[in-house]
Amino acid sequence: MRRTTFLSLLLAGGLLLAAAEAPAAPAFKVVVNSANGASSMTRDEVARLFLKKTTTWPGGAQPVQPVDQSRESAVRKAFTKAVLGRDVATVESFWQQAIFSGRAVPPVEKGSDADVLSFVRSNPNAVGYVSGGADLGASVKELAVN
Repeated sequence: MRRTTFLSLLLAGGLLLAAAEAPAAPAFKVVVNSANGASSMTRDEVARLFLKKTTTWPGGAQPVQPVDQSRESAVRKAFTKAVLGRDVATVESFWQQAIFSGRAVPPVEKGSDADVLSFVRSNPNAVGYVSGGADLGASVKELAVN
């Protein structure tokens, strides 16, 4: 009986250790249309696209079309914190000031991963983000963020 209990505890501990060591899926993926020539960008470059401080794709005159997810979505919170280095409320305040001063308007907002993927799929100059586990499907690729 003691040996069985010991082996059970040993097995359970090994399973917990294996689960703890398994790599976690990223919270989000930055995505672009597969026709877009970009394959990687720095975090700062991506942040500049989403804050509309950079309005064209590198190496060309093609206008960038960033797309955000809804304010309440977990993926937007994760993306905003990791890439923009701010929380959603602070970014909302940034856009309120930009709108009031006539400098810019915020990115288009979509309600789900599927909506973002559809937007990116139909707009060659779009850039968006989806949940880390989202299936990108055809005509969309992940943009590596360094």
